[in-house]
Amino acid sequence: MSVLSRFSRVLWLFCLSALLASCAAVQTGRPDAATAAVGAGADTAPVRPKVALTEEILYKLLVAEFAGHSGELPLAIAHYLELAHATGDHKIAERATRIAVYARDDAAAAEGAALWARLDPLNPGPQQILAVVGLRQGDTRRALRHLRNILDRSHGDLDQKLWMIANMLGQEKDVALVLTVMEELVATRHDSADALYAFAQVAARLGDLERSRQLFAETLALAPDNDNAALGYVSVLQRAGREQEAIAWLRETLLQREKKKNRREESFTLRLTYARMLTVARRYDEARRQFELLAAQTPTDPDVLYALGQLCLQSGDLDGAQRYFERLSRGGRQTDSAHYYLGRISEERQDYAAAADWYQGVHRGENYFDARVRLALLQAKLGDLEKARRGLHLIHTVNRRQQVILAQAEAELLVEEKQHAEALQVYNEALRDQYDADLLYARAMVAEKLNRLDIVEADLRRILKREPNHASALNALGYTLADRTTRYDEAYKLIKQALELRPNDFYILDSMGWILYRLGRLDESIAYLRRALALRHDPEIAAHLGEALWVKGEREEALGVWETALKIAPDDAILLDVINRFRN
Repeated sequence: MSVLSRFSRVLWLFCLSALLASCAAVQTGRPDAATAAVGAGADTAPVRPKVALTEEILYKLLVAEFAGHSGELPLAIAHYLELAHATGDHKIAERATRIAVYARDDAAAAEGAALWARLDPLNPGPQQILAVVGLRQGDTRRALRHLRNILDRSHGDLDQKLWMIANMLGQEKDVALVLTVMEELVATRHDSADALYAFAQVAARLGDLERSRQLFAETLALAPDNDNAALGYVSVLQRAGREQEAIAWLRETLLQREKKKNRREESFTLRLTYARMLTVARRYDEARRQFELLAAQTPTDPDVLYALGQLCLQSGDLDGAQRYFERLSRGGRQTDSAHYYLGRISEERQDYAAAADWYQGVHRGENYFDARVRLALLQAKLGDLEKARRGLHLIHTVNRRQQVILAQAEAELLVEEKQHAEALQVYNEALRDQYDADLLYARAMVAEKLNRLDIVEADLRRILKREPNHASALNALGYTLADRTTRYDEAYKLIKQALELRPNDFYILDSMGWILYRLGRLDESIAYLRRALALRHDPEIAAHLGEALWVKGEREEALGVWETALKIAPDDAILLDVINRFRN
């Protein structure tokens, strides 16, 4: 054998190897749905023909391969198709077809797939591509013929082939045509749960929810223990906005299954779905009972333990929540969530040292940021303000909102310690060249404590310039003008606008009562202040109502309002100040 012949044969083997291994190299984009076909099994694939290597075949193979790699797809397709016809090799036909599908050359894809199907008749791949081409050309009969070939003639389990077809059809755009094709395909298989299930999946994906629901129901009539069909049925009901019907159906289904032997464990997924739906529907006691049944089956399941902990917290059962979160903390998953909620429970019980320890154990996850902020706040409560501030400064932020939260947290710590000037400086730094309504509002409240009414008005008016219907800013500015200036008409207009936006807000009702008092409209003032106090037993509202009643001459009632408020807030400075002013 000549050197050239040996070289050619080696090159031929190399190219064939590349042909089989480098399919993905040519298909660099997102593949068409038709390329998802199942390949032929080793036991059913036809024997590849022994083809004498000629210079022409070698040339076309090299040109096709290099053209494919360089993006010259039409040239690659043309040469591969010629080679496929010339050699009768199903692998080359497959290569030509897949490149044509990727290039969206329907004519070449149909030619290649037809040849591939003749050469490899048990492979569902070419039949799938031919079916897609038929669908896109509106040729229902052609599409059906090839889909039936997949089901009746190609290798593979029926359920796998049905799933492949359902996945393929669910991606097509002509909903009516696809449903017609699927209806015809399943017409002779209404006694097959697999066929009905596949059709139900296609209908659901294409948005025909009622048809899908009916098909899932038919599937379950044939296979009542099919959890996937049951979950599909529930999903379709949910998508149709029929959540209560889905909940009732799940309840009845689980009851029926419980009557069968050893069905409870097999129905875990259904019961979990039922429990979650009850939670979303705010039927918390029922949800908790279902999660407890699940916990009895799988005592260490982290999702179940987490849900039970949350439901206990929702109902105020701190002991139960602690038990479940402690069990969760000993597992390998969701330990950060467990530590976070154990910290919240300890904080609720005012065991700040224990809470701080739990928060230290939160290292990642959605609660990490909040845990670090809470840890800093607890350090302040435990008496170390500077350590708390350093802790806040060390927290890494990923967005502007988190930066705002840190600034507010630090400033509030300083306000609690009556360090208003330092708090104002924190807000100044956070607001440098930035607009944030929350920070502006908070700075205005701190500035009021420092008698910096110029800052109060400037910040609140800046908010209102951007957000003219910001009810809190309208109310705060109106109240400040009513309480600290004589600009009563302006204050009244601002508070009136805020009240129109939030007519049942006790803060705004109090402000309206106060400006009416300033304007001398005592009866109206008292009416608003009574409404505010009925909504919230706040000592400042009680102070205002008592003052208005006293000035009106209703002193006994004023004293009664003040005395009731003192029982709730005996140390409130505003309340004590007004009582001392009028009683002395």
